[in-house]
Amino acid sequence: MTAPNRLPDRLLPLQAAILEQINAHHIDVPMLPEVAGKVVRLTQDVDSDASELATLIQSDQTLAAHVMRIANSALYSPNSSLVSLQQASARLGMKLISEIALAASINSSLFNTPGYEEHIQYEIRCSLMTGLWAKEIARVSRRNVEAAFITGLLHAIGRPIAVQTALKVAAESNTTLDTAEVLALEDKFQRQIGVQVVEQWEMPRLVVDVVRFFDCYNDAGAARNQTMIAIAAEAFTHHFMSEQGDNNCISREELVSQVVLAELNLYRDEVLELLEKQDLVKSAMEAMTA
Repeated sequence: MTAPNRLPDRLLPLQAAILEQINAHHIDVPMLPEVAGKVVRLTQDVDSDASELATLIQSDQTLAAHVMRIANSALYSPNSSLVSLQQASARLGMKLISEIALAASINSSLFNTPGYEEHIQYEIRCSLMTGLWAKEIARVSRRNVEAAFITGLLHAIGRPIAVQTALKVAAESNTTLDTAEVLALEDKFQRQIGVQVVEQWEMPRLVVDVVRFFDCYNDAGAARNQTMIAIAAEAFTHHFMSEQGDNNCISREELVSQVVLAELNLYRDEVLELLEKQDLVKSAMEAMTA
């Protein structure tokens, strides 16, 4: 779905109401499942170990089952069957297990967006693919791979909540919105709302800064490199997931020529090698969303 370039004047009161809620920090931010937040914090703790992570995930049976299903997928365990989370953690590593757990926690059921469930599901898939591409870009550019996944996954977390907020404010003011107007409001406010989301979810400072400076990475300070990786990863996602005719769709040549890739010191042949990882990223997507 794409949004118009400019909102109609009749929506000015709605825009003002949304902005007032943002400025007052009254946006309804859904609770991140408690175990997911703890997983993120545990993986930031250098003194933690795989057994602690396994114990934590076991406290949520649904999440534990999801993690084990992915850990036993053809992508991660082609020749053997893992029977416990301890085994999965030892085999795949704490970082990968935490990525699986966090990705599973970010799903459409978190958001109240009647009529836009399919759109939100698509956006969540785009965010997951951005996280997976961010890992590959970070590897090639020799930067922090684990941080790349979480910042890629959450860089656009404001979008579903911007849709949720627009629908709520419209209902409160008896305003009828068409799809183009909802998407325009989403585009306009998703960044500000996204910052509030990751702050309320107590995400690491790096994640907050990537969301905050995504549209102006030169201002991101210490988070500049990770912000550029997330931007580059989103470009890969737009290339592989956007449909032709969509405003976000970019061709292969446009992707290779992205300025941010040059800023990451990636040469053309390295970018072309990255493109060859399409099947790997696709397999990871299929495993995590099965």
